[in-house]
Amino acid sequence: MPQLDDPYFSRAVVLMLEHNDLGSFGLIVNQPSNLAVADLVATLEVSWQGSSRAAVWSGGPVMPGSGWILHSGSELLMPAEPTLDQALEGSGTVRVSEGLYVSTSEENIKILAEDPPEHIRVLLGYSGWSAGQLAGEMAKGSWLHADIDTDLLFASPPEQMWQRFLDGMGIDPESIVQSLGVH
Repeated sequence: MPQLDDPYFSRAVVLMLEHNDLGSFGLIVNQPSNLAVADLVATLEVSWQGSSRAAVWSGGPVMPGSGWILHSGSELLMPAEPTLDQALEGSGTVRVSEGLYVSTSEENIKILAEDPPEHIRVLLGYSGWSAGQLAGEMAKGSWLHADIDTDLLFASPPEQMWQRFLDGMGIDPESIVQSLGVH
């Protein structure tokens, strides 16, 4: 919501990967950093074959040293359909939605760096909420939610993404009145 007064989440677009009774987990997808992907993957002794202008993005304030790769086209990286928990334990890649995947293992990061798919975003850190925390924030009217739009996610300039998602929902942020619950 426009009124959300949190420096990490002001006008943030968060891709939710998990939301259940145990908590919520997502990646902020519209906050690029000044760190180049080539410099980051070089620390893994990997050569980045993508755009030299590719930036690392901030996925959120939790564990800022943890790495995530959001990308298209990873059928070759997925011999099985791991759960998010398995992917977080380092087993590889998990399908987020049709044509959208997140990879975490160093082996898959090397594969993706050597032959980046059309759509790829390297992120450090994640956004996490304890059991019931995000549901409580949503009940207070702190968040809006929308369906995943992969084209909008990868084609929008980061400073315009939040507004474009609102436009796609038919919402004018100037007309939003924050209140509790659904009326």
